[in-house]
Amino acid sequence: MSQEGEQETSDRKKYEFRKVIEDLKNYEGSGTQLVTIYVPEDRQISDVVAHVTQEHSEASNIKSKQTRTNVQDALTSIKDRLRYYKDPPENGMVLFSGAVDSGGGQTEMVTKVLESPPQPVQSFRYHCDSDFLTEPLEQMLTDSGLYGLIVLDRREANVGWLKGKRIEPVKSASSLVPGKQRKGGQSAQRFARLRLEAIDNFYQEVAEMGNDLFVPKRHDLDGILVGGPSPTKDEFLDGDYLHHEIQDKVIGKFDVAYTDESGLRELVDNAEEALADAEVMQDKRVMERFFKELHAGDLATYGFEQTRTNLMMGSVDQLLLSEDLRKDVVTYDCPECGNTDYEMIDRRTSTPAHTCTDCGADVEASEEDREDAIEHLMTIAEQRGTETKFISTDFEKGEQLYNAFGGVAGILRYSTGV
Repeated sequence: MSQEGEQETSDRKKYEFRKVIEDLKNYEGSGTQLVTIYVPEDRQISDVVAHVTQEHSEASNIKSKQTRTNVQDALTSIKDRLRYYKDPPENGMVLFSGAVDSGGGQTEMVTKVLESPPQPVQSFRYHCDSDFLTEPLEQMLTDSGLYGLIVLDRREANVGWLKGKRIEPVKSASSLVPGKQRKGGQSAQRFARLRLEAIDNFYQEVAEMGNDLFVPKRHDLDGILVGGPSPTKDEFLDGDYLHHEIQDKVIGKFDVAYTDESGLRELVDNAEEALADAEVMQDKRVMERFFKELHAGDLATYGFEQTRTNLMMGSVDQLLLSEDLRKDVVTYDCPECGNTDYEMIDRRTSTPAHTCTDCGADVEASEEDREDAIEHLMTIAEQRGTETKFISTDFEKGEQLYNAFGGVAGILRYSTGV
């Protein structure tokens, strides 16, 4: 499989896992009755079954009859699922089972098995609580690449992370450095000395923020980026304010016009060459190509209906989907003329009535006629040999894909006029 194909398969798996995790996080048990089991690849299934059997026996000591019954039912369900496995799959597996609140004082039993997560399960873990344990899985889905970000001038500073595609502001500070205008009654020499002391104190404060954030992650860091006007960023770096292990991780310094949270984004933009292999830069290059075609070419398509039509024609080279897209597609089959229409709707809304675009008849659709929009579009893309690219909203053009184009667009292989 090509590198692009492997990445696309990985992206789809990550999306499917992320969707399941979102569902699991919404479940809640009335007591400590939701069971989660993480199974590494090298764990014997017989050992897992023995552990589940032991937990089932010990659950008989739970005082609450309802909780006792629910925990034992969850463990029985997990044990039944384990019968289908001779060995754990590659990277291991995670099992979830429990009686979740379904409203009106009622519960329903939910059992899910996630096979072959994006990263290996590191150790066996049994967890029973009122929520399913999803945090280890969420950490596996964190995009690769970890960079520390610092932007500063003599007025303010911000530090944060670039995690894969996501820019995360974490800490900020404002300085007490006086302006260059001397206050009345102070000698120029004394004022200059006080100002230099204030600058030094502020640089120390910024370095402390950076050290507190980055030193614990120093072995995972791919680099540190520092931005600001000259000479501020140069003074800061040349003054050795940062911890020596963090200072050694600095891979570049860049001019930025802003030092608030927007300055972190500007820093990432200006560090494009240094971040050439970072995932967010790959997204930026794809979106720059899309906007170039949109404004000066004829190989761009956008919006659900237009993009889907081009997908069905096989003319889409790259399908662009926003990572924040959370919508469904409803299929409307007209009983009068046999026409089929498709509409993308908000996942949280009920299925609306529809007017057939061919004959004008009113068409009803059931809940069975709707599916996840991303899965709907990706399935068509796979059938047509189209590459799917998930786009982050952590940069301006990624936000525009979501807000201005409905989270769906494409770059065409050839012009279709659609």
